[in-house]
Amino acid sequence: MSKNVLITGASSGIGEALAKECAKRGDTLFLCGRNNERLQAVADACRSLGGVVYAETIDVTKKDDVEAWVKKCDSIAQIELVFCNAGVSTGEEIEKNIRKTFDINVGGVVNVVLPTIEVFRKRANELSNPGLRHIIIISSIAGYGPLKSCPSYSATKSCVKTWGLALRGMLKREGIRVSVICPGFIRSRITDKNTCPMPFFMEADKAARIILRRVDKNVGLIAFPWPMRLATWILSILPYKCNEILNSILPKKVS
Repeated sequence: MSKNVLITGASSGIGEALAKECAKRGDTLFLCGRNNERLQAVADACRSLGGVVYAETIDVTKKDDVEAWVKKCDSIAQIELVFCNAGVSTGEEIEKNIRKTFDINVGGVVNVVLPTIEVFRKRANELSNPGLRHIIIISSIAGYGPLKSCPSYSATKSCVKTWGLALRGMLKREGIRVSVICPGFIRSRITDKNTCPMPFFMEADKAARIILRRVDKNVGLIAFPWPMRLATWILSILPYKCNEILNSILPKKVS
């Protein structure tokens, strides 16, 4: 059954792959990204695959713009799935890059989630059957623990992972679903720039299919591939001294 789907950061990587997979099943798509040329190319591809597409250039750090866009999309077709996917890699750990990472990876998620919750709650108050209401936050395997190779990135992904899982518990009684996605190394503009080893590397279309299957089953924490999930989970529960030793032998990421 087709759905109404909103995706941020849809102009590349996982966001683009999710959009194309959703288009194949005939979904109505609301897409945003910062690069209009790439975004429109994705929109055209999704239309050719069978999706109904509304695409708009949006900067997720602009709170008022994001709120207005979410509400406008819902007025066109009641949003059922909201993928908070927009994110960046830090690169060199300097102040400008660190602030940008937090602004987009944390602030951008907050700017999408809060108006979405408002829209979902309003629908429940106005309709006897508010329908499917599901928020999906894209975190990362890096969110499982502090990583010396990407301090700011791992911190922001840890933040949205924890927030999303806590929201899942808080919003469950209201009938609002929340899932958190923690993928490993997936082909994207971020991984294209990586200089560190990327074990269990996965193409974005395969990752998108995994995500959609598990989202449809309302899985709360979707982390894959499993060997990386296991390794990062072990890293996260070890005493910090062990974590520190393991981090010391990890290869340095060259910016």
